[in-house]
Amino acid sequence: MACGPKAMIGPSILNSDLSMLYDESEKMINSGADYLHLDVMDGHFVPNLTFGHPVVKCLRQKIPKSFFDMHMMVENPEKWVEAMADAGANQYTFHIEASKDVPALCRKIKEAGMKVGIGLKPGTDVSVVLPYGPLADMLLVMTVEPGFGGQKFMADMMSKVERLRTEFPLVNIEVDGGVSPANIDQCAKAGANMIVSGSAVVKSPQPAEVISQLKQAVQKVFPE
Repeated sequence: MACGPKAMIGPSILNSDLSMLYDESEKMINSGADYLHLDVMDGHFVPNLTFGHPVVKCLRQKIPKSFFDMHMMVENPEKWVEAMADAGANQYTFHIEASKDVPALCRKIKEAGMKVGIGLKPGTDVSVVLPYGPLADMLLVMTVEPGFGGQKFMADMMSKVERLRTEFPLVNIEVDGGVSPANIDQCAKAGANMIVSGSAVVKSPQPAEVISQLKQAVQKVFPE
């Protein structure tokens, strides 16, 4: 992945048939996905429960080259850094609300050989993450409450994206939650270059067309 802003689309495979995780992931990659967004939930930081590093490790063995963006919706994100690195994760995105020592966690992630992502829930003020922007490879603005798929996109989160893009012009900025062709222009114009899309892509009978539509919209703001 390029260090500067580049249009990238990452389907959230949480919205897929999890009994066919490899097949669904391969389908997304073959449809033009730039990366896979893997949602890890522990039932504590968010009320839902998904999968952990053993599943990621199995998936990595079958998909050796794709970029895995781990969205760690967990308490004590420090606990799982080594396990996810060993499983083959490329980017470890933790929530700033869950970390007691953000700089130390960022160092730990980088020392484990992964890129650093820092996420913000909708209720967290964007100012909270500003001191740590220089430590991150990517900043994630949640456009729904984390924990469940299929929620409605929160357009009022775009002001956070705008602020982060102004402060950190070369950092990847990701949006996640309810993103679809209907609102992709808002996301791109606000400054998001990494787009997580779940239901809109995964549930579509023609995912390649949706991914292409999303990417073209972002490329208008972030040309190759």
